[in-house]
Amino acid sequence: MKKIASLLVLFAVCAFSLSFINGAAFEELALNAAIPQGDYKMKDVSGKEVSLNETKTAKGLLVIFSCNTCPYVKLSETRIKEYSDLCLSNGIGCIIVNSNEAQRAEDDSFEKMSAYYTAQKLKCPYTVDAKSALANAFGATRTPQCFLFNAKGLVYKGAIDDNVKDPAAVKASYLKDAINSVAKGSTPATQETKSIGCTIKRVE
Repeated sequence: MKKIASLLVLFAVCAFSLSFINGAAFEELALNAAIPQGDYKMKDVSGKEVSLNETKTAKGLLVIFSCNTCPYVKLSETRIKEYSDLCLSNGIGCIIVNSNEAQRAEDDSFEKMSAYYTAQKLKCPYTVDAKSALANAFGATRTPQCFLFNAKGLVYKGAIDDNVKDPAAVKASYLKDAINSVAKGSTPATQETKSIGCTIKRVE
């Protein structure tokens, strides 16, 4: 019985968690997991095809699942810009991924993404995740939702900070602190938080 109990505890703390959206279960990428490998070439707003492996650096990679339309993303725009720039200035790769496949004929079209990228003065790639394939590989379910890797694996996942609605009221800047930790070669004090945002609009 003790052995069974130990296995149950191990299973509970193992490197994944499940999220459910519209009845579908998505296995979220584990802490310490490597960047998912596969044919995840995505069209960037520049028109070029890019991948995570091409975007990462020796220090790591930040992946932000985002879009043009979500009210929570709009409330986070200045922070997304600031922290994506913070990555680049510290030699950490960064990529913003739009997985809203069900809205490609609407405000999450490639053309609207290009206009949004220019308006936000973003510097890192902003890509189309065709058929939400990368979101599925990460188990991402929200926008915005962040995954930060160092050279060894995933060291932070979740929200940008503790107050998506009011930047002036933020008390814990989870993502910023995690980026600074990776830049210094240390492990973030907080490694996992709950993302608050819109659901990724997958094609059913």
